Amino acid sequence: MKTVRIFVLFIFLLSACGPAAPKTSFTVSMTDFAFSPNVFSVPAGAEITVKGYHDGAVVHDFIIMKLGVDVGDTFTEEDRPNVYWEFKLNPGGEETTSFIAPSEPGEYQILCGTAGHLQAGMVGKLIVVAP
Repeated sequence: MKTVRIFVLFIFLLSACGPAAPKTSFTVSMTDFAFSPNVFSVPAGAEITVKGYHDGAVVHDFIIMKLGVDVGDTFTEEDRPNVYWEFKLNPGGEETTSFIAPSEPGEYQILCGTAGHLQAGMVGKLIVVAP
């Protein structure tokens, strides 16, 4: 019987570690060189409110690329046509803004376009799920 209780507890803990339920608002903190958190789940086509805080020393971008686009090691002007949405924050700044989530479910790359930040690991993921 003890084995059954341990198994049930284990399954419960695993289910608690799964992806978060999609949200129509989220907060992101930008530091040198990370987004915190760096994974966001949103419903397809919904209006999403984003509150950004900047705790770093240089300008940061929060850039969402179009579905299926991975810029690789460097974000350049050639990548601009593949940007889905973005906003920029100055050091010490904060901003609340919004966007309409992509209508197509999938995983979208998030990155900071400031030179060197992508290479330093300032990346994330937007997971768009069917509503």
